Amino acid sequence: MSEQKTVVLAYSGGLDTSCILVWLKEQGYNVVAFCANVGQEEDFEAAKKKALSLGAIKMVVSDVRREFVEEFIWPSIMANGLYEDRYPNGTALARPCIARAMIEVAKEEGAQFVAHGATGKGNDQIRFELGAYALHPTIQVISPWRLPEFYNRFMGRNDLFEYAKVNGIPLPVTPKSPWSMDANLMHISYESGILEDPNTHAPDDMFQMTVSPEKAPDTPTILEIEFKQGLPVRVLNKGDGTEKTEPLDLFLYCNDIGGKNGVGRIDIVENRFIGMKSRGVYETPGGTILLAAHLEIEVFTLDREVRKIKRELDVKFSEQVYRGHWFSPECEFTRTCIANSQQFVEGVVTLKVYKGGVTVLGRSSKYSLYNENLVSMNVQGDYEPLDAGGFIKINALRLREYRRLRETTNS
Repeated sequence: MSEQKTVVLAYSGGLDTSCILVWLKEQGYNVVAFCANVGQEEDFEAAKKKALSLGAIKMVVSDVRREFVEEFIWPSIMANGLYEDRYPNGTALARPCIARAMIEVAKEEGAQFVAHGATGKGNDQIRFELGAYALHPTIQVISPWRLPEFYNRFMGRNDLFEYAKVNGIPLPVTPKSPWSMDANLMHISYESGILEDPNTHAPDDMFQMTVSPEKAPDTPTILEIEFKQGLPVRVLNKGDGTEKTEPLDLFLYCNDIGGKNGVGRIDIVENRFIGMKSRGVYETPGGTILLAAHLEIEVFTLDREVRKIKRELDVKFSEQVYRGHWFSPECEFTRTCIANSQQFVEGVVTLKVYKGGVTVLGRSSKYSLYNENLVSMNVQGDYEPLDAGGFIKINALRLREYRRLRETTNS
């Protein structure tokens, strides 16, 4: 097989990648269809049967849900990962996980090529391909939607439908949604279609992971989340006693609680790496809960000046992930530094999850830097109030000189 033109195609079973599969066969490739299970709701067996019926020599489905949580989502929780302060990077975190599994299949199959169906305007083409090249420097990537011979032939969905009819590709049995959607166990993203108008309100029936906050239960859910070295290790529902400790189970349970309570919806305009602004609607229920809890325990246990530096690393990490640089030396360095900062980020945070909101109720840690006696209004503690006067005067020196010099210059 290694002597032939073999390509591993990221395959979803949808119209686009099914047409690409047949088109690649036309170009003389042996096609190994590949799909990574990152928690999306998908009939993998049906996709496998379809790929084989269209001429794929093999279909490989890799279950990477556990490593997705432990090796990609968890580092992002430690980094308080929010691109441009709002987007939890749900899609961006899944891409290096998928790319790694795809390259493993390519090596096993002796494939010289990998292919994907990402468009030429989005971030995903960058994320997939940077991951592929970083993990397999000699691999060749086929991106049909960037090839003139492909996009000039298929200039719209009508062309794809016609190609599908001619080549016996089963057509979708349900109408296409007026937006595009990408799902994994961390979140679902919605964009394009009617959402391309940034002033068009996202319809409530679009959302799949979360209920509308207005329809969420009238009774809040109280969660206790425990962290060790910056990572969540236990979640406890204070109401019904449900407890989860295994990473995948813990994350899925937070998803369930967040979804039922309408947590994690955002509607944003973001800056794509490729240079254009795009509007995206996202729902990230479990991630939103865990990010809120981690931020609280981190502020509670981390020195002020260390956290200032760590916050700069958080921003760098989020940008690196969003731009597809997970396997870059700078992102590896950033992740290492962030992990080192989490040695004493341990303790328990109690949260109220209620009608779209996550509210911190309390926190405790044996590594807390909070000194109740020092901060108390009722106990002087190891603090001399008179010292504050000198502290204020020293800090006021710069301000007084600035005003004096400006008044002298303007007189």
